[in-house]
Amino acid sequence: MANSPNLSEPPGEEDRGAGRVRWRRFAVLTVPAVAVTAGLGIALAQGALAASFAVSGQQFKVSAKSLEGEGFAQYGSVDVNAREELIPVAVTAIKEAKLHSLCQSVVTSLPIVGDISLNLTAGQKAPVEASNLFVDATQLAGDAVFTNIEIGRDASTLDKGPAEAVGMQDLFAQQADKVTISNLQQTAWATNAGTFKLSGLSMNISKGKKECF
Repeated sequence: MANSPNLSEPPGEEDRGAGRVRWRRFAVLTVPAVAVTAGLGIALAQGALAASFAVSGQQFKVSAKSLEGEGFAQYGSVDVNAREELIPVAVTAIKEAKLHSLCQSVVTSLPIVGDISLNLTAGQKAPVEASNLFVDATQLAGDAVFTNIEIGRDASTLDKGPAEAVGMQDLFAQQADKVTISNLQQTAWATNAGTFKLSGLSMNISKGKKECF
């Protein structure tokens, strides 16, 4: 038939152009994802990522009547969640820590049910003991006393805290031989510890909003 298309003809310039447009769109969509992955890899290699796991979408609160620590270091870093979003944190690292009257709380809001609180307490009699303790916090308050403190040290040169407690070069950090904090209150994304001994542990779940502070 005279008007039938010739299926054997190669695609015209218009078709080839459309193909190029589609590849360009594909590149535009994939480049950000590749950049995020590469950025996370670089951050990890430089020691910028704090927690060794993807943090949840909820912060939790921790309080203690007192904290006594040997080998203290603090520096800025970032956590990453399951969506690969970076979250700035202040990492507090302590070689050996003892906490008296520890409280930890997290509140979850559920559809229909409303607020649900998870509360954990320990160390009412014998203190909670932790080694190589790392807390990725966004807020910390209390009355603190430091022994032989160094403020403004390069984060990549820290040597008083746990061996892994180092940050990125040129970033601000501080460290001390010892730290004592009374009436500790902090809000955090994550906690890591080599060992964590919770004496007199008690945990309960209740409806409503019940936090440590």
